[in-house]
Amino acid sequence: MGDPRKLRKKYETPKHPWVLTKIISERPLVVDYGLKNKTEIWKSQSLLRKYAHQAKKLSNIKNEHFRRELEQLLSKLTKLGLLKQGADKEDVLSLNVRDILNRRLQTLTVKKGLAKTAKQARQLIVHGHIAINGQKVTIPSYLVQIDEENKISYLPKSTFNNPDHAERILINEMNKGTKEEKEVLESKRKKLEEHKNDTK
Repeated sequence: MGDPRKLRKKYETPKHPWVLTKIISERPLVVDYGLKNKTEIWKSQSLLRKYAHQAKKLSNIKNEHFRRELEQLLSKLTKLGLLKQGADKEDVLSLNVRDILNRRLQTLTVKKGLAKTAKQARQLIVHGHIAINGQKVTIPSYLVQIDEENKISYLPKSTFNNPDHAERILINEMNKGTKEEKEVLESKRKKLEEHKNDTK
């Protein structure tokens, strides 16, 4: 039968876990994007480092094969909505964690008005209520491509597909509110989340 395959982490953790500046900088990301834990931030940072490393390596070698690989990398990031058409190596190096987090299915579910908060969006996705092009997706960290963005909806079989669903009514009411009302509600929600994180 042989030895079982050794599973390795696909992301890098901080060299030291108790760096105050890092803790302070990561806390708003957890609250703003409704992340389960900081592991999701570290995964995004590792992905950014991977793209930056590839861009540097491929652009420093003057070779037709490497030039094509760089074009493929830029094309991939453009499809993911991380870069604009005509971007180059410098644009890849200027990407930050929020650029990655903004392309997550969890974030886009809120932006499209399918959920009131990022926490609720995560719950809807994990419980199988959200679909892309009619196909159920249960991974909140799934990076949505540009051509998939307009295909995010409730799963056809989901109870949330019913406009009379109690939560749907609340979500619609919140979406109808003025910009100022939304900002007040969002501010209150963030303060509540920060308070919960501080008391843990």
